[in-house]
Amino acid sequence: RASFNRQNLFYQVKAKRRVESQILEFLGEHTDEPGIIYRTTRDSVVNLADFLTDHGIKAVPYHAGLTPGVRKKNQEAFNKDEVSVIVATIAFGMGIDKSNVRFVIHADLPKNIESYYQETGRAGRDGEPASCLLFFGRGDIPKIRYFIEQIPDEQERSIAMEKLNHTVRYASHNLCRRRQLLEYFGEDYPAENCEACDICTGMVEKIDVTIDARILMSVMLGTGQRFGIRYIIDIVTGANTKRISEFQHDRIKTYGAGRHKDKNHWRFLVDDLLAQDVIYQDGDRYPVLKLSEKGKDVLYGREKVIGLKREEAKKKQQAARGSEFTPHDEVLFDKLRVLRKSLADEQRVPPFIIFSDRTLHEMCRRYPATLPDIAGISGVGDAKLERYGNDFIKVIKTYLEENPDNLIQSGQSYEISACPARNKTKGETFDKTFELFKQGLSIEEIAKARNFAASTITGHIEKLILTGHDIDMDRLVEPKRRDEIGKLFLTLQSWHLNPVIEHFKGAVSYDEAKFVRAYMKNHRLLKNSVFQ
Repeated sequence: RASFNRQNLFYQVKAKRRVESQILEFLGEHTDEPGIIYRTTRDSVVNLADFLTDHGIKAVPYHAGLTPGVRKKNQEAFNKDEVSVIVATIAFGMGIDKSNVRFVIHADLPKNIESYYQETGRAGRDGEPASCLLFFGRGDIPKIRYFIEQIPDEQERSIAMEKLNHTVRYASHNLCRRRQLLEYFGEDYPAENCEACDICTGMVEKIDVTIDARILMSVMLGTGQRFGIRYIIDIVTGANTKRISEFQHDRIKTYGAGRHKDKNHWRFLVDDLLAQDVIYQDGDRYPVLKLSEKGKDVLYGREKVIGLKREEAKKKQQAARGSEFTPHDEVLFDKLRVLRKSLADEQRVPPFIIFSDRTLHEMCRRYPATLPDIAGISGVGDAKLERYGNDFIKVIKTYLEENPDNLIQSGQSYEISACPARNKTKGETFDKTFELFKQGLSIEEIAKARNFAASTITGHIEKLILTGHDIDMDRLVEPKRRDEIGKLFLTLQSWHLNPVIEHFKGAVSYDEAKFVRAYMKNHRLLKNSVFQ
């Protein structure tokens, strides 16, 4: 029989926080690459497609509630590369023949491994590298459980619950993702390191969690192994609840023993222990936590437990906000992205395996000039420093030598000027685009002259319109069409682009709609009755 091993797919699982922003960050590292994003409900499909469209991503929705005509049109637009992203429920994909899908994202937990494998299998059918990213949050589990509990047949219900548990184990375990998938389907995978998942490439750090595991299991024993995850974590963290007082569980020795860490830490630890069969859940409808034989070995000091290191949610969100709003040198960023893409193509890996966008942003804020400088940047480990450090330093040094206004030379190193100079750089890149546009160059000609992607220049022009620059709108959108688009925005009383694109049935492009929207926002025309 054929192997289940898709060697060109890279498997990754991330903790689900602010999933729309997380997806947007991922897409920033996969600009203009075609991909599928799966969500479980129709509303979440439409909302995510609108969110991405509003952030400049050409995305369309696909679910069974759309008319056959709209579904066909959206699928054809995706197949023809007229849009880069299709956001879909599992109704999408049967019979899809697009070979160059570069990524598949699951924004919600799949109900079983079979579905997950089938849906990720739509990536990389051309044999080129492709990414499979799953966002895992415990909040998805009870939603799936609810539907499983509606299954009338007890045996079918039990099988469905066990399949869900396998999916949770896959998302939580510190074992190679590929090995887990293949072993689930009964296929051996002898390699120690697949070199194509977040676990094997070291993207996720492993740590010893034995002490915390013993705290958790001591609470389970102290309460008679009769309670579920939430209640056990409440006791571990010293929660003051009526239920705990009624059962007098605030009197056991380990009450509050884990209050030095937040509940997210303990929830993830439970996932780790379940995935490694240290503990297990007993009961379908109201599962309680119990110790396995392996768990007893851990509790009594005969074995250790290795888990996955995860950032606290608050710290992660603060880091994300910092990355989003701290200025960086956009011109240098584009040059580093070109280098990253070249290295990724040589090694046949997705670009983010080289460095993430966040790491490149930090390089563009700090301008590292030596290996020790670049080693201090988040996301640059020893292996990546040795493999890629000099290549990136060379590009940065060349850029700084060509743009001396951005730095003050001091000895053998560069002391970079403060933030305002970097803001000036970003302003200057828009000014250059503005000057070329005023000279009569088209978007494509400007992109070629500046060695940028056309989508980057489109973004520049949209921002120039928003900030009140004198942009000749007639060159961007034919006047009659501009008037029609503007009136539709007024009718809809919404800035969402998808309804506009669907209304005109392909006669209006996303770029045209974005330009008109920017003009209206600048002139505050949404509440007015006439579009000028």
